[in-house]
Formats: sequence, C-alpha cells, structure tokens
Amino acid sequence: MDYNFREIERKWQNEWAKNKTFKTESNSHKPKYYVLDMFPYPSGAGLHVGHPLGYIASDIMARYKRHQGFNVLHPMGYDSFGLPAEQYAIQTGQHPAVTTEQNIARYREQLDKIGFSFDWDREVRTSDPEYYKWTQWIFIQLFNSWYNKTSDRAEHIDALIAEFEKNGNANVNAVCDEETTPFTSADWKGFSEKEKSDKLMRYRIAYLGEAYVNWCPALGTVLANDEVKDGVSERGGHPVERKLMKQWSMRITAYAQRLLDGLNTIDWPESLKESQRYWIGRSEGTSIKFKLKDPHVNEHIEVFTTRPDTVFGVSFVTLAPEHELVAKITAPEQKAAVEDYVTKAKNRSERERQADVTKVSGVFTGAYAAHPFSGKAIPVWVGDYVLAGYGTGAVMAVPAHDERDYRFATHFGLEKPPVIVPPAEHDFEKASWDEKEGTCINSGFLNGLEVKAAIKKAIEEIEKQGLGKGQINYRLRDAVFGRQRYWGEPIPIYYKDGIPCALPESELPLVLPEVDKFLPTETGEPPLGRAEEWGWDEKIQKVVSTSDGYPIETTTMPGWAGSSWYYLRYMDAHNADT
Repeated sequence: MDYNFREIERKWQNEWAKNKTFKTESNSHKPKYYVLDMFPYPSGAGLHVGHPLGYIASDIMARYKRHQGFNVLHPMGYDSFGLPAEQYAIQTGQHPAVTTEQNIARYREQLDKIGFSFDWDREVRTSDPEYYKWTQWIFIQLFNSWYNKTSDRAEHIDALIAEFEKNGNANVNAVCDEETTPFTSADWKGFSEKEKSDKLMRYRIAYLGEAYVNWCPALGTVLANDEVKDGVSERGGHPVERKLMKQWSMRITAYAQRLLDGLNTIDWPESLKESQRYWIGRSEGTSIKFKLKDPHVNEHIEVFTTRPDTVFGVSFVTLAPEHELVAKITAPEQKAAVEDYVTKAKNRSERERQADVTKVSGVFTGAYAAHPFSGKAIPVWVGDYVLAGYGTGAVMAVPAHDERDYRFATHFGLEKPPVIVPPAEHDFEKASWDEKEGTCINSGFLNGLEVKAAIKKAIEEIEKQGLGKGQINYRLRDAVFGRQRYWGEPIPIYYKDGIPCALPESELPLVLPEVDKFLPTETGEPPLGRAEEWGWDEKIQKVVSTSDGYPIETTTMPGWAGSSWYYLRYMDAHNADT
C-alpha cells in the first residue's frame, strides 16, 4: 500500500493547529524548558536551507523534552524590520508593510508544511506596533538613565539631576563623555534649559552625540559593520565612507566590565567566551602626551598604550585617518597626499582595517612631535591600521616591539630601535619582539628593569611629570543606534526648542507615519522628513501636523533594536500593560 505522506501530514498538521497541541501553558506544575530558535528575517525568497537546518534540530529537542514531561516553550516570530524590504519599496513603490506581510505568510506556509512544533499563539513581529511599543519603551528607560559607577548599575536621571542641583558634578562617579567639564551647583542653577540638556546628554545611556559611522550615500543611510564588505555596501555594492555624524548611540561601554565578569558565570564553550573577551578588549595601561614641535600649533597628541615600558623605543607616532588633528598639523607640502589618503582610508570599515594585517599603507604628515622624555623629534604619520574609535585614535609606534608597527616601519624605512633584550635567538631583522619579557635597554631611567617593573615605573614617572595617567581601556565602543531609514522603529523623541524630550510612555506606540516616498528628502533628511503628520503637541499629547507641532526625531532604530529582546517577549507575548 502506498504511503500517502501528503494526506497524512496535512491531516495531522490540521489536528495540531485545531487542538493547539504545542501551546505552552503559563501556569504549569511541570518543569520548564525553553527551546529558542534563530529569529528569522522574512525575505521574499522564503526559507533558505539554513532555517530548517537549525529548526529541525531544535524541534527534535522540543519534542523530546515534552515526552520527558517538561512544559516546553518553543515559540517562533519574525525579525520583520530591515533594509531589504525598504530597498524593495524604493524600487517598486510598494509599502514595506505589504511586502513584509506577504513574506511572513510565505514563511508560515513553509514552516507549517515542515511540521514544526511551534506555539504560534506566542508569535511576535518586530514591525508590529504592539511589539515595538515596548522597544520604544525600553529606549525611553535608557534615555532616562545614567550609569552610577559607585553602585555599578544604571539609575534614573532624576537622581543625577538632584545631585547636580545640590553639589554640581564634582562628586559624581559616572560613566560619561570624556569631554565632560566640572561644574558647581551654582553653575548648574545658572545654566539655561538647553545647557542643562547638553550636560545631561553626556551622561545618558541612550544619548545624542557625534560618532564615526559607515555612511552609504547611494542608500542614504548608516550601515552596521556587518553590512559593509570591502568598502562597499553588502546590499547593492555601493561605496561606503567613514563619516562623523550626529547620531543616537547606546553607552554600552558602561557595561564593559560587567560583560567580562558575566562571561565567567555562563555555560558557553571557552573558545566562544574568548572571542567575546577579545571583542570587549580590556587593557590596562596609561595615556601619554606627545607635544607637537610646530611653534604655530599649540597642540599635543595623546596616545594610550599598554606598554609604557617601551616608550624610549618610539620612532614615530601614527594617527587614525579620522583623527581631528590630521588636517590641523599636516604641512602644506603634504596636504594633497594626506587628503587623498584620508579619503581612500575612510572608505574601508574598521572591521576590514583590523582584519587586513598584511596590507600596509600610510602617509607622512610633515609634522613632528617631541618625545616626552628625550625631546627627540618624532615624525607623525597617518595610517589606517590605527582606529579612531579605539583609545585616542593615535598610537606611539614602537616597531621593535609591536608587530603592526614593525611592518609599517619596514615598509616605509623608518627606525626600529630595540629597547628590550630578547632571547639570544631572536633576530630583529626578521621580526619584532612583542612579549612582555626581558630587560630594558636604551631606556633612560628604565634601564636594567624587567618589563613588569618597568611598566609600573614608567606609569609613575608619566604621572609625576604630568604627561598622562594610568587607566583601563576597552576595545568595546558605544553602539550607534540611529538609521536614516523608514522601515524601522520610530525613536520616541521630539525636540522642544532644540532640546530632545522623550514622549510620554502612555502615548506609545509612536507609529510610523505615511510618506510619499521611501527615500531621503531633497535636503538630505531621512525618509521620515517627508511625513506631513510628524509633529508633537505637548498640550493634547498627540502627533499632529509637522508644521504645527514640535519636530519628532526622523531617524529610526537599527534592525537589531527589536531583535535584541524578542526572547523575553515570547514569555508573555500579548500583555498590553507590561
């Protein structure tokens, strides 16, 4: 007898759907087991092989645990905001909500045919206003928070305001912008509302500030690092450049140490935890100032180094192409070469520049800095192996004891003075000696000291002479949160006389408005700049005509905003109150 699998599968899939066989009860005496799947983006092509490849394995586990007597939570949903739907809308004029709905229907049909045991009653979609209401609510909590280093946690911004009113910021132990200046209680009380807002913005966890971003002119938007490959956008192959822009960002650097500590408490493979530690990148060292020798430029280059023991081996200083001093200190005869190099370097993402260690490029600025101890003239170069977002965007190059500096110096024929004695078999003609082992030579007051002792002594002397201070740095950078797109969560912020204000939580969700096109405006504003109904009326607490209300933020949240917390929403997917 033939096995009519189509009829049999259809029958039982209909039975499962009708009887809600895989529905998870919230209140059950059974032990709990959560089987979480990858959150798929619903593309027009439907499921790709990677989806069922993972889903089949997790479905086997879900069914196995049910048979063992567990109350299994095995939900599914859709990461339904994103650039592909928006690009399709630009090309066809069809609203992203329409194509997204069609794509989700196609995904659901395919998933059902495979016969997965999902609890569809808990389905969530990041583009559903009832879902992104809570993404916006989370943003407001972050906007209204600062990180108290004393309690090692985020606290409400009202506590910080109260401290400013009482004592200024002298006693505030907070994670904040490096440019934050001291002010007294009297100063605070004398500030205008705009000045107070600007001061608070330096402390907020969700904050508006300048950041280097991957800007794609053709797409009219900022791209994440993983959306850029070989200097072009992954979607469309358009040129991408590094650009300093006013952007909403998340101060995740405040959590760097907690993230590191937390890795010790989770059951992950050690190799994965090591990659996370590298990404966070904790390093202990010191800042050092190199004063420029040009009498017409009263500036210094500040570097951060974990190897102050090698300070006497510095033979040049390298600036990131985006460093603010590049244009200011470049000699006239080097101006054209530097500008050309900077333009090209900005088209490469930080990820590419970190990964491509074999490609050496750079250009001499024509400027010199004074060695902080010897006074010797040190040439200042620009090189894209230095990143603006890490440390100070400048490095003191010690080619005899740093591999990347060694390659750079070898390529350009620069000096490579050794300041640590390596093992007898090491050949400086072939490689640098990067290990923190050996005895210091050619190093003034550090001569004869072993590396560890020399590091401590160097930091003491640097601080004593006012050249810098010992500090801890992290490779982790704050996350750029704004996107110049339409198809994403609106940021629940309006601007009252130029001051960013959060919408009342009671008025969420702030729903995407209608626009005539899904393109930036002719003046370069994001697509939401086209909306006719995109103003906020404080009196009636409603969205009104753009011309009648306070301007509402026109950038939207990145694709990962809603997909950062979906696994939590599955537990109580349709609660409208919390």
